[in-house]
Amino acid sequence: MNLCRHVMFALLALGAMLSLPLHSQSSQTTPNPALLPQRDGSHDFDFLIGDWKAHVRRLPDRLNNSNTWIEYDGISNHHKLLDSNANFEEFEVTSTDKKLHIKAQTLRIYNPASHQWSIYLVDLDNGTLSLPPVVGSFTGDRGEFFDQEDWKGRAILVRYVWLNISPTSARMEQSFSPDGGKTWEVNWICELSR
Repeated sequence: MNLCRHVMFALLALGAMLSLPLHSQSSQTTPNPALLPQRDGSHDFDFLIGDWKAHVRRLPDRLNNSNTWIEYDGISNHHKLLDSNANFEEFEVTSTDKKLHIKAQTLRIYNPASHQWSIYLVDLDNGTLSLPPVVGSFTGDRGEFFDQEDWKGRAILVRYVWLNISPTSARMEQSFSPDGGKTWEVNWICELSR
């Protein structure tokens, strides 16, 4: 009986020792991301402030398997609004054959509650503001912004991606998805340089 008690005690002690590492591992849980403070992205577009040269490639025939691009060159100038986290872009490019001209404005506004940017296209000539805006944020040096729009009678997703960001260059791509984000067709590439 005494031997049985010693064996039982040894097994219990061994079981307790083996469970210690498991217990300590399970007590180290990953923090809930919803409880962590969100990153302040209010300065994510500061890299854009100033004057840039713009080179654009535009796919005019979208979501139709077209490979015919039109190229443009011009300017893209960005200014902060009233020393805030909002900024305004004046954009003007002309096609390389001088037959096409694009003049546009962009308003970017940061929402400190949602930690997201809203990007609106502004048409000063016609007095309109694009709705809905594309909305999103940066992760590292890549920004992604999305909205849903109507394109020739069909609902599509629109995505803007900012990448290749440096003090002297940046790239923005616009893509459309007709299938809920499974596939994307890039239809606008803007390369900025100083």
